[in-house]
Amino acid sequence: MRILLKCIYAVWVVFGTSNLAGQEQFIEAPSKKLTSFPFQLLSGGVIIVKAKLNNLPDSLHFILDTGSGGISLDSMTVDKYNIPVVPSDKKIKGIGGVKKVSFLNDATLYFPGLTVDRLNFHVNDYEILTNVYGIKIDGIIGYSFFVRYIVHINYDNSIITVNTTGEYKYPRGGYMLNPIFTAIPIQQTQFKDSKEMMSRFYFDTGAGLNFLISENYARDSAVLHRKRKSPVITQAEGLGGKMVMRYTTVKWVKVGPYKFRKVPTHIFEDPYNVTNYPYLGGLLGNDLLRRFNTTFNYVKQELHIIPNTQYKDFFDYAYTGLAIYNVDGEILIDEVAPGSPAEKAGFKKNDYVLAINNDFSKSIQSYRVKLQSVREKLTFLILRDRDIITLNLKPVSIL
Repeated sequence: MRILLKCIYAVWVVFGTSNLAGQEQFIEAPSKKLTSFPFQLLSGGVIIVKAKLNNLPDSLHFILDTGSGGISLDSMTVDKYNIPVVPSDKKIKGIGGVKKVSFLNDATLYFPGLTVDRLNFHVNDYEILTNVYGIKIDGIIGYSFFVRYIVHINYDNSIITVNTTGEYKYPRGGYMLNPIFTAIPIQQTQFKDSKEMMSRFYFDTGAGLNFLISENYARDSAVLHRKRKSPVITQAEGLGGKMVMRYTTVKWVKVGPYKFRKVPTHIFEDPYNVTNYPYLGGLLGNDLLRRFNTTFNYVKQELHIIPNTQYKDFFDYAYTGLAIYNVDGEILIDEVAPGSPAEKAGFKKNDYVLAINNDFSKSIQSYRVKLQSVREKLTFLILRDRDIITLNLKPVSIL
């Protein structure tokens, strides 16, 4: 220890008379841990967190979404608890359209061990998200939360850790991304199908898919391989409603130095330009991003990722053509894509699913997992009008 101190002193003696005024720096206070709390991971990688709002007695369910430029509440939640909101002329743009919204201003969220105040919620209709995931979606937490803290998401133990901003020691290993931070992180991403491309994509934890590109981008770049089989047609959901997308794979996608091969990809006709083409090509969704434990540092504009235990999970290549929803506790077939395996098997819109492979739970999360079983025969018990029938279905692969 004495030798070290002497060396430092010697350096000061030699250089101490130099003019170092231009190199003065303020030392940033170290980041401090505020709290940790659990989250639930739904199908597609969507993150659900619980928090209480103002003086409401019940905990609410929120999607943690880096693809949201603010923070929001579901209109049915507002009605249920008689929450006073203020009308406005402001509009929001989502993947399903443009809507005028009301606001709940200066509200407070209470997480375990953390109070977040001075929040301005806009109000939107998330009934379709509730039906998709089978759990009441009371709102979406985005930029208004992330910009205040350093947030670490650990998918291995389903824990979110929140720290104050400041000098932060990132976990060892992994890779530091330096995305462009607007209200939504934008990551430079390399991928390949018919040719290799480098484009900007939203880093979107609220998107329950792997990779999405806009039809305009796909058409103008000619990136999709034309000689392969055509993409299949599927139904997707977003803010504002349901929409038809094409569904295929691309040869590979890289997130930082990490390459994923044969990545399931949605191609989206984007009439409202939510994907901000030509500045952006589309988005990276959380079914891909959940494969990394991730630290978000909006203040420093840093995003640190480490491969986790889900890194080598298989992608879901299964295709049925069924769109199923949880409606008042029942599993409804909302749509059957023309020419799909489901149509060929005899499924019809407005059928009700009573069971799949003797699973009578009516858990849409459980049923979605079963629908991912490529080429495995699934036996459905269906209620059609007043008749109970049995239908067999084999999901096919989009590869």
